[in-house]
Amino acid sequence: MMTIDELNRKFGAPGRIVFHLGHCGYPEVVLTNKYGVAEVALMGANTLSYRPTGHSPVIFRPAKRDYNRGQSFHGGIPVCWPQFGKLAIPGMAQHGFARVMPFEVRGTQYSEEMTEITLGLRSDDETKKLYPYDFDLEVKVSVSMKLNLTMTTKNTGTEAFEFTGGFHPYFLIRERDDVVVKGLADVPYVYAEDMTNHVQVGDLAMTTSTDHVFSLPEAPKHEFAILDPGLKRALAMASTGHASAIVWNPGPGDILPDFQPDDWRKFVCVEPVTSWPKALQSLKPGETHELACAIQSTADGLPEEA
Repeated sequence: MMTIDELNRKFGAPGRIVFHLGHCGYPEVVLTNKYGVAEVALMGANTLSYRPTGHSPVIFRPAKRDYNRGQSFHGGIPVCWPQFGKLAIPGMAQHGFARVMPFEVRGTQYSEEMTEITLGLRSDDETKKLYPYDFDLEVKVSVSMKLNLTMTTKNTGTEAFEFTGGFHPYFLIRERDDVVVKGLADVPYVYAEDMTNHVQVGDLAMTTSTDHVFSLPEAPKHEFAILDPGLKRALAMASTGHASAIVWNPGPGDILPDFQPDDWRKFVCVEPVTSWPKALQSLKPGETHELACAIQSTADGLPEEA
């Protein structure tokens, strides 16, 4: 892994793209421009924070501030790959291994309107002990008028493989019980705790613990909004390349090691996932798949169409 000085010399730009030491000494990068600032960890390609100019922070980050290679982190926007959850690939750790491995920097760029970093993870002897396929996983994060994330999976081997991939954004809110998620009315879902089937009636009010896996209708783009009266804002997400969306909040009964006792009140996860629970996304040799989402914060009402 390159040193901080080497990263800043090769990929940095003063005032726009700056690398520094983060969790357990692994590099992190700050992306800045007139529209906002985001911080991305090279460990797991996790977008740890995002704050649009003139707005409060968008991403929840738990009290646990340090994590090492191989350790999960419940906050930011983790990258879940080659499976989301734990049911798709027998024996695979929950949410796969990409989120607990260091990514390499493949490039950075900036303009008056955008600041971007491209990170990558390739198959090697270590990954093949977990997942016996040749792959290339690339994650792009950019700050423009929105926070933009893209995950591209490429089959670089000689045999087909199946996977599920997803972004797992923890959206910062004032009080969970007051929040409503829009964009899922009349959509069927499975409640993951007991695998029962339901259909969402109206907007989703986040008044209880939630682990809903929605099967989305075919569409070129999916749009969701989190209405937060406590912070007087709406968070919108437009996404492509996925057939499922998970809405999750554990409630007070499932306090993860990263969390303080009341942290469950401070976030809602709305997660674009290629498919769930089975690994239905198949790639033949040479094929690629792209999952993308754009996140926008608007005060006092719904955002414009993303």
